Amino acid sequence: MTFESVLMMLGGIGMFLYGMKLMGSSLESAAGAKMEKILEKLTSNKAKGVALGAGVTAVIQSSAATIIMVVGFLNAGILKLAQGVPVIMGANIGTTITAQILRMGDISGDNILLVLLKPSTFAPLLIVVSAFIMLMSKRQSVKDKTGIFMGLGILFMGMTLMQNSFAPLAESEEFSKIFTLFANPFLGVAVGMMVTILLQSSSAAVGVLQATASTGVVTFAMAAPITIGCNLGKCVTVLLASIGVNRDAKRAVSIDVTMCVLGSVLFLIVIYLYQGIIGFNFWDDTVNMGGVANFHTLFNVVVAIVFLPFINPLIKLAGQLVKDKSEYTKMDQELAMLDPRFFDTPNVALEQCRKVINIMCDTGRDSFNIACDLVNEYDEDKRQIVNDNEAFLDKTETVLGEYIVHITEHPLSARQNVFATELLHTVGDMERIGDHIDNIAEESEIMHHDGIKYSDESMVEFGYLRGAINEILETTSKAYEAEDASLVLKVEALEEIIDDMVDAMKINHATRLKEGTCTVERGVSFIEMLTDIERISDHCNNVCQHLLQRLNGWELSTHDRTHDNEEERQAYEALYEEYRAKYLQPIT
Repeated sequence: MTFESVLMMLGGIGMFLYGMKLMGSSLESAAGAKMEKILEKLTSNKAKGVALGAGVTAVIQSSAATIIMVVGFLNAGILKLAQGVPVIMGANIGTTITAQILRMGDISGDNILLVLLKPSTFAPLLIVVSAFIMLMSKRQSVKDKTGIFMGLGILFMGMTLMQNSFAPLAESEEFSKIFTLFANPFLGVAVGMMVTILLQSSSAAVGVLQATASTGVVTFAMAAPITIGCNLGKCVTVLLASIGVNRDAKRAVSIDVTMCVLGSVLFLIVIYLYQGIIGFNFWDDTVNMGGVANFHTLFNVVVAIVFLPFINPLIKLAGQLVKDKSEYTKMDQELAMLDPRFFDTPNVALEQCRKVINIMCDTGRDSFNIACDLVNEYDEDKRQIVNDNEAFLDKTETVLGEYIVHITEHPLSARQNVFATELLHTVGDMERIGDHIDNIAEESEIMHHDGIKYSDESMVEFGYLRGAINEILETTSKAYEAEDASLVLKVEALEEIIDDMVDAMKINHATRLKEGTCTVERGVSFIEMLTDIERISDHCNNVCQHLLQRLNGWELSTHDRTHDNEEERQAYEALYEEYRAKYLQPIT
């Protein structure tokens, strides 16, 4: 093999791997968050789980990535083990789609249609057209979708280079003799494993085998053990993903490794027993790229079919391999959603951040109501709950902020960068809401110890204000969870009503001071509490404005809108009047 051939082979492998990576990352950017939501929702039965795992892996072009994603969801408590195992089975089937695509290299013939279908013909066209579109387009979504075809073109160009570099070896007797050694099942499996570990992808390893098969020196006896070894080598990547995860995630990884090892052993035993007793009539025949692809698919489909009825026994076996340990605290379970394994899929990582912020919203709303109860009747146990919630919000802000910074250290699209910025702003606002709620609880504690009670008139007004804050917190939570821009208008109207309510309550308080129905001590406490409550509504509005920026094409906008649109202005005024009658009129 000449030096030029070696360089061509290495260049081909490099282009092949880069093309696969570009295609997968572009597909993930275009549909990563959707893939995560699908994984969460469509695992109601085993068959759906297998189909889902196969489909997602076919999209993101990596079974290891899908399995690692499932491990992350198990670690975060989003999926149960019985839901995750079928998805892992399907992922192992879905990874074979790459080999089936690459078999197009076997196409031959002089027909113009067949010529156009050859990778050596359409790959350069794909690259040129995709490059032109990516250079001309300003929309990131278009660039993401075009990157899929660019990656596919580069992948096929790399495969063509590998085929061309291996072509001279077909005439080499030394190469043929060396390759016959791989017919030994143990050596073939070992080689397949080593190539997969080296390339960090079973699909890529099988692709290299397909390129070698195009030389015409690879027989079925050689290809079978190498292909099985490629599937075994993938387990190393998955095992690395199990470091530092919780019990169920470790058990899922152990099940995947168990299925792969037992499946490989059973497959090898059946194949070589049959060959030794009866014999395959094609055992020593050469195999082409399509033959390798078919065996790769057959192996993974058969393993999935064999083990699918035994999911429960596999879970029990995993329970013996990975013993129970002390479970996480509630706080740790919620923060476990921020799994570092999602960093390689930024859309998924950012979506996990958004979910944690939803939890912060719910925590803040619950904490506010408890703090308001303390104003009416102080209780040490309830005060401790507010303390615990505040500790959770503080810790979450720190952990979430660090997690988002780590996400931004990975290559992100313009849209993802803006999303990350919006999340950082939002988590800051949610933490500040917690601070103001804690201030209310602290003021209640001081009132209790000093024997201060608000006047009946003040408590009536406070009840209406509490109702308005409750509604703005609930609407903010719904808007953020559902990503509903229509709810933002309600938050804006409520925020203005709450400002007007606080102003009215301060005027009423001044009147009570003059009339002597309220003391200065009560008044100072009351004003401080009003200030904290008003700040809560301001931060709710901030959260919704950040959300609106993201939903409106990811472009930055002014903080307070002027509602120049007539239809929007009328809707806003109608909401304002509704809330004015509900909350403001009773206290003015």
